Amino acid sequence: MTRLYAILATVVLAVGLGAMWLMTRGGGSDDKFAQCRSSQIAGGTATIGGPFDLINSKGETVTDKDVITEPSLIYFGYTFCPDVCPLDTTRNAEAVDLLTERGYSVTPIFISVDPDRDTPDVVGDFAYNLHEKMIGLTGTPEQVKAASQAYKTYYKAQDKSDEYYLVDHSTFTYLVTPQDGFLEFFKRDATAEQMADTVACFVDQAAE
Repeated sequence: MTRLYAILATVVLAVGLGAMWLMTRGGGSDDKFAQCRSSQIAGGTATIGGPFDLINSKGETVTDKDVITEPSLIYFGYTFCPDVCPLDTTRNAEAVDLLTERGYSVTPIFISVDPDRDTPDVVGDFAYNLHEKMIGLTGTPEQVKAASQAYKTYYKAQDKSDEYYLVDHSTFTYLVTPQDGFLEFFKRDATAEQMADTVACFVDQAAE
């Protein structure tokens, strides 16, 4: 009887370990990035991201293919933002620097959701002052809306009769690559170190 219990215990342990292995490996999923993901996207990652046409700091119309030429961290905000945007974009710049130290090249991208005030010059200066690699983009209201919708972001300007009006907006940062598109998003509580670790994981997996 003792031997039978021992065999049953071994079987149960083996099944449990097998289940744990499947969970850590994504349940048999063919997602090569499963071990890097910390979030779940309703409908899958293919539902976020896509083509866009915007205007760069030189006043040129550019597409997503023009600016996303390597792993990129995309943030939607506005230059008149009093606190949230500067903090988030500074953190993103720090993550890029940490990745550079580790041998990874990543581009930070800032997309304005305030096209009325954020001219190409304004958004370009804002981006460059944060990081020499940061790309600042703006556009017509229609272009900005289309880009925002592609990434499922939210923004809404308050009363524009006040020249210092604020813009309510979502604050996610998106990891996107030219090969695989959108891969992951980061919330405001993610640190530069955490972001760097996650981005490195995705880049390494993509290279395998």
